[in-house]
Amino acid sequence: MDNFDYYEILEITKNADKSTIKKAYRKMAMKYHPDKNPNDKNAEDSFKKVNEAYQVLSDDEKKSIYDRYGKEGLEGRGNSRGGGFSGFGGGGFEDIFESFFSDGFGSSRSQQGRKRDSDKYSLDLGIDVEVEFNEAIFGVTKDITYNYKVSCKSCKGTGAKDAKKTSCKTCDGNGVVIMQQGPIRFQQTCPHCEGTGEMIAQKCNKCSGDGSEIENDTIEINIPQGVDNGNRIRVSGRGNISKSGKRGDLYITISVKDDEHFIRSENDIYVEVAVHFTQVALGDTFTIQSPRGELELKIPIGTRDKEKFLFRNKGVKDVHSQRMGHFYAQIKIIYPTALNKVQRDLLEKLQDSFGIESNPHQEVSDSIAKRIKSWFS
Repeated sequence: MDNFDYYEILEITKNADKSTIKKAYRKMAMKYHPDKNPNDKNAEDSFKKVNEAYQVLSDDEKKSIYDRYGKEGLEGRGNSRGGGFSGFGGGGFEDIFESFFSDGFGSSRSQQGRKRDSDKYSLDLGIDVEVEFNEAIFGVTKDITYNYKVSCKSCKGTGAKDAKKTSCKTCDGNGVVIMQQGPIRFQQTCPHCEGTGEMIAQKCNKCSGDGSEIENDTIEINIPQGVDNGNRIRVSGRGNISKSGKRGDLYITISVKDDEHFIRSENDIYVEVAVHFTQVALGDTFTIQSPRGELELKIPIGTRDKEKFLFRNKGVKDVHSQRMGHFYAQIKIIYPTALNKVQRDLLEKLQDSFGIESNPHQEVSDSIAKRIKSWFS
């Protein structure tokens, strides 16, 4: 696959919903369509990228895989390495484009409007689950209680009182409307009936026209070690339930709590280690704590403030590759803010014992003074 970001090519963010993704696709596909950019190789390449991005981001499962694993995760799931896709029934880029822009750009085919009695809510469901810092590192099994939607029994999921609907006046019951932008003519889903071709005569008293009721469920999920903020876990068949009884998937987005001492950066963990200035002056070896147990830290003479010491493979196991991250101890040198008489006398004796070495600035200062005098001699 070409190395480009699907969200960037459609100019959207990762939290864009399906409606936003569709709108972005229409906009970018019209911009780069070959009929609008004849003999423009760059536009043709961009058009292919736009279609490739839409094929993935409009499919909940592919989007979930892409968000978690990137393009590599899509290999072997209907995508070819050459950048072309076999998704969407294998119809190719033009089929996808025409499903949005019928009769546009000189297309030889026209997609007729059709009614679709769809559910009034998405079958896929997303929830957020917060885990502790250590749970994200080592994995955990949790019981999750959440709410999901089922079809309203009173209105049979239509949202209409007694399930009674009328034909949509905007699209004459076709479910699509024809739009004209200059010389370009295309069709889109009717914004009023959302493609059903029908409108609610009177809202259902029980669900207020939503078409759904709320139920709750409790499931046990295994959160693998190495998960990080924003990672998603898909649980098949535990989402919302349609009028026909079909159930969508549950997508769990992980949020990791901060730790009081440790900081995580991808698969590496950092800790700040406070050391007294005398330990740096004399050198020292002592034990520090890491999430994976005690570690021996050796501080050599002359260690600098904020200097880092590396402990390989003591970090977080990558949730995808299983490779281990590293652990870093960052030094914070502590200096006294006050000295008693004994401490001051000892430090003065120590300073005197170094002789001229205890005043390294003096030699530089004398050299500068001589050079300045030479300017005026």
